[in-house]
Amino acid sequence: MKKALTMALAIVLVLSTLLTGCQEKKTTKLTIFQSKTEIMDELTKCVADFTKETGIQVELWETTGDSYYTDLKTGLSTKKGPTLFSLAPGSESIELADYLADVSGLSFIGKVSKGMVNEVNGKKVGIPYTLEGFGLVYNADMVKTDDINTTAKLIAYLQDAKADGINGLGFSQEDYFLIMHVLNAPFALQADPDDFLAKVLKGEVKLYDYAEFKEFATLMEAVRENCTNPVNLTYDGNCGDFATEKTAMIHQGNWCYGMFKDYNVDFDMGIAAVPLCGNNKVSVSVPAAWYINDDATAEEKEAAKKFLEWLYTSETGKDYLMNKFGFVPVVEGMTSENLDPISTAVSAAAAAGNTIPWSLSNWPAGISSSLAPIVAEFFVSEMTGEELVNKLNEAFVKAAK
Repeated sequence: MKKALTMALAIVLVLSTLLTGCQEKKTTKLTIFQSKTEIMDELTKCVADFTKETGIQVELWETTGDSYYTDLKTGLSTKKGPTLFSLAPGSESIELADYLADVSGLSFIGKVSKGMVNEVNGKKVGIPYTLEGFGLVYNADMVKTDDINTTAKLIAYLQDAKADGINGLGFSQEDYFLIMHVLNAPFALQADPDDFLAKVLKGEVKLYDYAEFKEFATLMEAVRENCTNPVNLTYDGNCGDFATEKTAMIHQGNWCYGMFKDYNVDFDMGIAAVPLCGNNKVSVSVPAAWYINDDATAEEKEAAKKFLEWLYTSETGKDYLMNKFGFVPVVEGMTSENLDPISTAVSAAAAAGNTIPWSLSNWPAGISSSLAPIVAEFFVSEMTGEELVNKLNEAFVKAAK
């Protein structure tokens, strides 16, 4: 009996040693999920280089774009979420505040441009990707900005372009490109966009009572009448039509320049404001920030912090941010000599203060899935611009309940 007990203890000791050894050899894998589909190819190479330099394994999750936020929330709520992910600062980060880890200990946090670190409930939680701006991206050979600096002039241009067999202004079918970005302008042009939004959500004011929304309604009718129906146009197709000069302008942002690399683009381009009520400012803000899942293990969170440190401070990481992703610098001392023409214009607008905010960042989280179907219906029906604005108004009120 004593011999059997000794043998059993020896087996337990061996198994314990083996299991301990396995645990010691187990490596932490960093899982990353992020919403900017246009950088996925380069980000795949980026994480491979990170693994090569640090030994930390990375699993990069794919996204279709429009379903990103829903998929992220589902993953986080079921404890199957990623360790490092992106969100739009504003309503999204506020809604998911309980999942956001404190990143104030990162070495470069004090060098991030003023006001660009996302703070929620007094805690530093989000590291900005870049500055982005959106508006009317135009072909300078086909469009003179003086001819589109009022809503009436812009509409006249669209009519003339149609007569010449050209698509004057291209939108595309994806939620943000169909409505979210262009609808930002009339909200952002209010005297106090946040206060105005709060009153809209409470039903205290009606959108169509304001001049900016009346002009927005008229502009949308003109786009439907004179331009290619965006319901039938993908983001890739819209950018391709612009690159091949089938379309004179697209409502897009500086991120779209990467789509032109497969084309022999030899014309100058710029970005102009949506000229509602004479507006001459483009929408500029931080589009997305990196966040660390506070529910992840200590080892996983440490791996995420090491990735962010590497990305924002190492020569390889900074090269990806500035040159391969084409991002606008957001950290002191980080420079780029390779900014594309649209990003250069956005950076100049930000430096000059010639911008309007991204009011859409504070809209109810996930509202794009409610707004887009309304606009899709508008483009295939006889719905008036006023009816469109009123339906959008109803969607905002409903989303707040």
